[in-house]
Amino acid sequence: MKLTVAITGASGAVYGIKVLEQARQNNVETHLILSKWAHATIETETNYSVKEVIELADYCHQEDNLAAPVASGSFRSGGMIIAPCSMKTLSAIANGHSGNLISRAADVTLKERRPLLLMVRETPLNAIHLENMLKLARLGVSIMPPVPAFYTKPSNLDDIVSHSVGRALDLFGIEVKGLKRWGENI
Repeated sequence: MKLTVAITGASGAVYGIKVLEQARQNNVETHLILSKWAHATIETETNYSVKEVIELADYCHQEDNLAAPVASGSFRSGGMIIAPCSMKTLSAIANGHSGNLISRAADVTLKERRPLLLMVRETPLNAIHLENMLKLARLGVSIMPPVPAFYTKPSNLDDIVSHSVGRALDLFGIEVKGLKRWGENI
């Protein structure tokens, strides 16, 4: 399986990093796209360098490279996760503006009817955010703000992030070992 993973500049770069780690553990080929601001967020919010994040992926494509394989419908993939997804990126996708590789790859994912999951990060949400999310949800996009599940009794931040990522990867049929589920392992 191939999975396109994008990390935008919204807070929560650790979600995209954890997606890459879990994908690697499950032998999923990843195609990473980092926005310009993702670089700053990774350096500010995590203990990873941008180089280390890039090394977690099988391939890394530049945000301005609209000739990358993931920009074409002929590139076969199992879908795309944008984690975290900024409201700027959400808006671009909702309005068909493919000005960079992240929004273009998402547009291709939509037109090819492949799974697209957006881990949107913003609060409070305004009406424009909600309308854009509704527009995309009606097209089959999974909108998944990383909201913690407290029934898992998380003991640290990694537990919270790992559970959200595990639930996201469920939508792609990728099994995350040790994922706590309601009624199981609890």
